[in-house]
Amino acid sequence: MSRPKKCRCVCCKLQSDCFKPRGTPLTDLDQVTLKMDELEALRLADVEGLYQKEAARQMNISRATFGRIVEAAHRKVAEAILHGKALRIESEESTTRGTT
Repeated sequence: MSRPKKCRCVCCKLQSDCFKPRGTPLTDLDQVTLKMDELEALRLADVEGLYQKEAARQMNISRATFGRIVEAAHRKVAEAILHGKALRIESEESTTRGTT
């Protein structure tokens, strides 16, 4: 039996929940789903420029967990860009959502 998932603090507002290549209808595209905690990890690491230790503290998770989350997020975004897939952002019920 796996360990229960720890509640993660997410503090970003979305302006859109899907990004896709221009000129192709969404129905014709494969999709890659980015979870809210992965989006938050990208925001903290790549937009805010925080080190993993500080970003992990803000998300209320360990540094190692943050590293795994941001690595998965980078992989998904790269897959969507390189293979012309739509990138959908999906929220999780276990995520605590704040506002910034």
